[in-house]
Amino acid sequence: MSERNKGILYIILAALCFSLMSLFVRLSGDIPAIQKSFFRNLVALAFAAIILRKEKIPFRAGKGNTIYLLLRAGFGTLGIFCNFYAIDHLALSDANMLNKLSPFFAIIFSYFLLKERAAFYQIMCVIVAFIGTLFILRPGFDSLVTFPAFIGLLGGLGAGIAYTMVRILSGRGVKGPFIVFFFSTFSCLAALPYCIFHYTPMKPWQLGCLLLAGLAASGGQFSITAAYSHAPAKEISVYDYTQIIFSSLWGILFLGEFPDWISITGYLIIFAASLSMFLIRRKNERVS
Repeated sequence: MSERNKGILYIILAALCFSLMSLFVRLSGDIPAIQKSFFRNLVALAFAAIILRKEKIPFRAGKGNTIYLLLRAGFGTLGIFCNFYAIDHLALSDANMLNKLSPFFAIIFSYFLLKERAAFYQIMCVIVAFIGTLFILRPGFDSLVTFPAFIGLLGGLGAGIAYTMVRILSGRGVKGPFIVFFFSTFSCLAALPYCIFHYTPMKPWQLGCLLLAGLAASGGQFSITAAYSHAPAKEISVYDYTQIIFSSLWGILFLGEFPDWISITGYLIIFAASLSMFLIRRKNERVS
């Protein structure tokens, strides 16, 4: 399997995991978003530490990597806080659509920070996929001027920058598990003061939902880190939109949220963009 196809496989797996994370976050009920993010990252921290020990990966950043790790962790934490807030205050599909603007931002920042130039067809496919998300978000257009929707959009921006930092760190030889460990530790420490002074008591089933959210997020985080380690954002980011499909499925099965024909049109547009990008790239590989 080529590096690009590995990246595609990992990013679709990450989309599945993150969609499950969103579902469990919603099902956990009326708990502050920062408290939810703390338990989510605590599970990811535990998994990352176990993998680091098992694979004997050093617990150090390496020369010149600390700044990129801090940027990845800082913007990633911002993305999580904002995304969880949006999940709590918007429809699940709306919150996920706003967060799925992150690949769009990732390509922009990859151009400025990594000098990764995208081919014309890749740019067009990402734009088409972005338009598809707007079709699905259409029922929530009235809320785009509201504070929760703005926070959700900010979360997508933070995630996009964070993924660009992952690409930089991978290129500098930093192992994926250490990136996850550093980010999870940073996020837990950032949320800890709030949890200490504003802790909301939880019922056992709520704690269970948050632990499951953390488990799903761990799978998603390791997968997304692996994805951007194998291929640049311009090649695979469009496939991250498959989270839309997974989230919509969970909404139908567990939340009673049924997409209308306009949302279905958005799904088809996104699938068309993903398929076009894959077929054109494969054709170009054969020619070269």
